[in-house]
Amino acid sequence: MLLLTVGVLFALFLLFVMFAGLWTDWLWFDSVHYGSVFTGQLGAKIGLFAVFGLLMALVVGFNLWLAHRLRPPLAAMSVEQQSLDRYRMGVAPFRKWLLIGLSLLVGLAAGAAAGAQWRTWMLWVNGTSFGVKDSQFHKDVSYYAFDLPWYQFVLGFAFSAVLVSLLAATAVHYLYGGLRLQGPGRRASAGAQGHLAVLLGVFVLLKAVAYWLDRYALAVKSESYKKVDGWTGLRYVDANAFLPAKTILFFVAIICALLFFLTPIRRTWAPALIGFGLMALSALLVGGLYPALVQQFQVKPNEQAKETAYIQKNIDATRQAYGIADTVEQQYDAPDSAVDADKLKQDAQTITDIRLADPNVVSPTFQQNQALRNYYAFPKTLDVDRYGDQDTVLGVRELDLSGVQQRNFINDHFKYTHGYGMVSAKGNQVDANGNPVYTEHSLPTTGDLGAYEQRVYYGEKSPLYSVVGPGMDEIDYTRDGQPDQTWQYNGGSGVSLDNPLTRAAYAVKFAEPQLFYSGAIKDGAKILYDRTPKERVEKVAPWLSIDADPYPVVQNGRLVWVLDGYTTSDGYPFSSKTTFGDATKDSMTDQRGRTLTATNQVNYIRNSVKATVDAYTGEVSLYQWDEADPVLKTWMKAFPGTVKAKADIPSTLLPHLRYPQDLFKVQRDLLGQYHITDATAFFNGTDIWDVPADPTLDTTEVQPPYYLTVRMPDAKEASFSLTTSFVPSGRKNLAAFMAVDADPGEDYGKLRILRLPSGSGALGPGLVQAKFNSDSEVAHQLTLLSNNNESGLVYGNLLTLPVGGGILNVEPVYLVARGAKVPALKKVLAVYGTGNVAIGDTLSEVLTKVLGGAADGATTPTAPSQPENPGTPTAPGTEDPDVQKALADAQKAFDDGQAAMKNGDWTAYGKSQEALKKAIADAVAAEQKAAGGASPAPSGSPSGSPSASPTG
Repeated sequence: MLLLTVGVLFALFLLFVMFAGLWTDWLWFDSVHYGSVFTGQLGAKIGLFAVFGLLMALVVGFNLWLAHRLRPPLAAMSVEQQSLDRYRMGVAPFRKWLLIGLSLLVGLAAGAAAGAQWRTWMLWVNGTSFGVKDSQFHKDVSYYAFDLPWYQFVLGFAFSAVLVSLLAATAVHYLYGGLRLQGPGRRASAGAQGHLAVLLGVFVLLKAVAYWLDRYALAVKSESYKKVDGWTGLRYVDANAFLPAKTILFFVAIICALLFFLTPIRRTWAPALIGFGLMALSALLVGGLYPALVQQFQVKPNEQAKETAYIQKNIDATRQAYGIADTVEQQYDAPDSAVDADKLKQDAQTITDIRLADPNVVSPTFQQNQALRNYYAFPKTLDVDRYGDQDTVLGVRELDLSGVQQRNFINDHFKYTHGYGMVSAKGNQVDANGNPVYTEHSLPTTGDLGAYEQRVYYGEKSPLYSVVGPGMDEIDYTRDGQPDQTWQYNGGSGVSLDNPLTRAAYAVKFAEPQLFYSGAIKDGAKILYDRTPKERVEKVAPWLSIDADPYPVVQNGRLVWVLDGYTTSDGYPFSSKTTFGDATKDSMTDQRGRTLTATNQVNYIRNSVKATVDAYTGEVSLYQWDEADPVLKTWMKAFPGTVKAKADIPSTLLPHLRYPQDLFKVQRDLLGQYHITDATAFFNGTDIWDVPADPTLDTTEVQPPYYLTVRMPDAKEASFSLTTSFVPSGRKNLAAFMAVDADPGEDYGKLRILRLPSGSGALGPGLVQAKFNSDSEVAHQLTLLSNNNESGLVYGNLLTLPVGGGILNVEPVYLVARGAKVPALKKVLAVYGTGNVAIGDTLSEVLTKVLGGAADGATTPTAPSQPENPGTPTAPGTEDPDVQKALADAQKAFDDGQAAMKNGDWTAYGKSQEALKKAIADAVAAEQKAAGGASPAPSGSPSGSPSASPTG
């Protein structure tokens, strides 16, 4: 009785755990007013589970019953049958229950597998026409994207049902003597022979259907070809060998199936087995050998002529599917170093808005200056937006529980519940100390953004869950010398905990018993969870892939998170597939996060939805952005009322929408090869581009794209854009510059490529960084700057800009004080074309150096000038041979030290540091000598020197 009681209680607990998960999910969806998404998914899953589970159970159960019904009345006398008698006798009392149990077991497995196909089902049922037909079979793209996957699933299910039935029937026939391995006479009874022959006939008939569907599947078949890993679509051998082979095998399989169906009548296996053998032989010869012969003797001798037409189909489909078909490409004859003053005047806005505050670097500075409390934190990578026609770097001051001094259940979930406000700074300016010029600051925040609800209950760093409500005082914010300000949440979101059953369900969900019995939970309390913007949108729109980088916007008195949602497909015929996670990876991915799709292999993508999440109320809004996308239209039919019309986007939000990074990264990855639109040139592969590695970091990962205000040569004025550069495959010179208009408007999403002449010698990012590092003046100033301050250097984003008819490269350099780890901008590097490198304290200074007199006609930033750093003397005599030799020795000693540190050779590292110290002393002495004075060598051990690797 004790064991029985324990077993019953354990079963009830398991049932309650299952109930808790389902119940809390429903409560959450209902609280965000997307209950139809929950019921729609659940209904589809239950329906598929029931229908296909029942079908599998009925098919298998029927065949088990039929096999038993067709058993011979008397089993032949043999040792084999005598040994089976005891099994037949053992099964007899439970035969009915075994039949039901086995049928239900396979039905449950099949139903669970079918339930996972709810997306495939909904796409098939609600499929919308693309209005585009493939170039081979002339079927609408929707057939491959929506219909074919469903047909393949149903076919796979039918195969499984027949195979399981065949195995089960064979076992029953053997158990009851219908099939024998020993003894005289026939090895199979007439009933067993007929039953199994029909099942085999059905199996072969299904194989015929598979051959027919395989014909169309060739249009979405992927392989590696011409340096494209996911090359998709038919090639010459597919169209002229595999396609007719599949058609032939289709008819052969039908004939073979008919022979199996005739077996019960003819009472012999011979014709069917011969037909099956011929089908297997045909599959080998027609489906395998013949295509190989065509490839070897027709394609290889003249591959370009044979494949050109199919390469063109792939190019056209790929460019259409990824939204790059309308890319505008133009020649850009950038001079080596000459500056066109008239053209430079047109680029005044581009020069004015050159961003010095690198959002990937200055987060620690925001943390040091504006977090103000240990339990607040900013994201590792800040965001860039536009406020008042000004590129602005911004971050939300979010709650970070790791900074709370006393961690316990009450503090973690009842007291510390939210972050507070957004901090912003001008992108193109720094103050006299090299820190950002804040436009929104303090706690509570004040500045240019005006009044808005600053409490952040829903953010990228929000806790797992918080319990809030009337009578429950939360810590709102604190000021020096004043008591804590408290707050009681009234945002209306969350799930009520008034019901004891609900509290018990959440206690199970979060494995926290105190949620059930804690007296801290008052009447009217609500629990907030699933609080990051990304997971909230992913839950209410499970058909979307969400960009990894939500960004905050203050609009209409609210702080909201904006997210970009992508609809994707892997069924666009002839469009090459790309691995989404790999295509969107760059040097900032680990700080920013990754975007993954359901399959991670896609060959069609659209930024179809703009979503917002209110940082205070958690309200989720989905807006249709791409009104022509058939995939989104399909999902909108599947879940009506979940996506609002594009016209409903608030007018105050519209100016802050932007072209998403992950889509741009996928497109630039494809355009590295698919900028080639001529099939012959594509085949030869002589003009392939790569995205350059990030030269500012010690990494092989590619450079991230940058949001900048840029005027492209064919544009009337500068616009907020997302930019990137290309280098020729295997080389480091600049091949092209690309930008997409990121501002909502007439040109939104227009991709423009500036192609540089192949012999121009324009510097790619890697060569620019090398030019900076090898310049004696730069090395001298940065070495003295870092060592005199016992600090390290961090290179900011290397910005490549088309300016004045040429290419301007600008890079901020940050000083990171030892221990503080707070970057402050101290120097700016610049080079125009292949000219001389300039280094200075301000952007205006370096632009004057690299652009010369032409810079006088262009507007330059009016950033507060920085005072001369007493530890960074001017450099008379830097051209002196002794100075140059000492600087070269310093660089060599630094490189030796870095290598020794990586190898763990601390003895060698110590020697290199002594050599570095001596070289710096020699450089100072030589410089003073050249200037006509003398200076004692600096004392102390140096702590850093210029490097492409960040030190903090």
